[in-house]
Amino acid sequence: MDNIRIITYVREQVLADALLADGRLAELSLTLKEQTSILGNIYIGKVRNIVANIQSAFVEIEHGMLCYLPLEDVKAPIYTRPKKQERLTVGDELLVQVSREAVKTKAPSVTTNLNLTGKYLVLTTGNRITGYSSKLKVEEKSRLKRLLGTWELPEVGLIVRTNAGQADEEELRTEYDRLIRNYRFLTEQAVHRTVFSCVQKSRPDYLTSILGSRSESLKEILTDDPGLYRQIKEFLLEEMPHDAGKLRLYEDSGLPLKALYRLEKGLSDALASRVWLKSGAYLVIEPTEALTVIDVNTGKYTKGKKKQETVQKINQEAAREIARQLRLRNLSGIILVDFIDMDEKEAKEELLTLMRELLKGDPLKAAAVDLTELGLMELTRKKQKKTLLEQAKECGL
Repeated sequence: MDNIRIITYVREQVLADALLADGRLAELSLTLKEQTSILGNIYIGKVRNIVANIQSAFVEIEHGMLCYLPLEDVKAPIYTRPKKQERLTVGDELLVQVSREAVKTKAPSVTTNLNLTGKYLVLTTGNRITGYSSKLKVEEKSRLKRLLGTWELPEVGLIVRTNAGQADEEELRTEYDRLIRNYRFLTEQAVHRTVFSCVQKSRPDYLTSILGSRSESLKEILTDDPGLYRQIKEFLLEEMPHDAGKLRLYEDSGLPLKALYRLEKGLSDALASRVWLKSGAYLVIEPTEALTVIDVNTGKYTKGKKKQETVQKINQEAAREIARQLRLRNLSGIILVDFIDMDEKEAKEELLTLMRELLKGDPLKAAAVDLTELGLMELTRKKQKKTLLEQAKECGL
């Protein structure tokens, strides 16, 4: 699969980060030019309240900004001031990282398990073990286990990312050393900053997206903005030197980059509630306060003499498009899909299996839980960034 990452302004102040997979829009996110996300930022926070009945604490990271901290996430916390008690108490000052942005009426979430992310590895401070991406091939995982088994790790854990599958020892070691230097800075110098300090800002979203791209499938990185080009080039040379040659500055003034790849049309389609399928059937996607509801309709589909065969084909086509839409629109939390009713148990099981396989390709953790007798399938997808619809509203689109 050939992927192209496109970073360009779709409006004067609205930056779009898009991923095209085999010519189709697979990911799209929007930010205002001067807008910065706090996701991934590391702060010296102060515990303001502990609520025992929901097993959580509320930590202030900036003046007036309270964040939710599940107590189960408090593992090996890094305190910035000496304390006598081991357990978390009101008034404690400690390093926390924003793990989820504010979503609708919910406050941002933070964790004491700091994640320092590279292309191949993620260094963690709370889970002091080495974990491996479930998307690594068996032979890749075996090679990496043999390699990393010879390393002497200090008091940190590692998550070995899917990208590490094709990396050699030198690449892995270089990145690991850089992450360790970052960790040392946080634990030896940053802890002396004043409370509410942001001791480390996260990368801009588009750089994080590039970092997470699979090298073997990433064909090209395109931008038509000279300033962005310089920033991306500097980032690639520092953290992804093997991919630096994939960056290109698009300079055709006659045909803007956004027009060449029809990004405005793609954005319009991704914000619409109705999604047409090639067969003539369609989806209706309706976000609500608590969950997202997706309805599958036969629409103009006329092929097939046998009703159940027709229904099965529509549902399978819909499942493929739903998996794409979850990622494109960044839908998260609980998603209920109302598929067209099928009589045969085997057909239902086949549909559930198909959806589970499709969701394995999602960069975020996603799962198909069950398919009821009424044809309702429950999906879940990890909440992290705001949905594309929320981003568009913030950008005034």
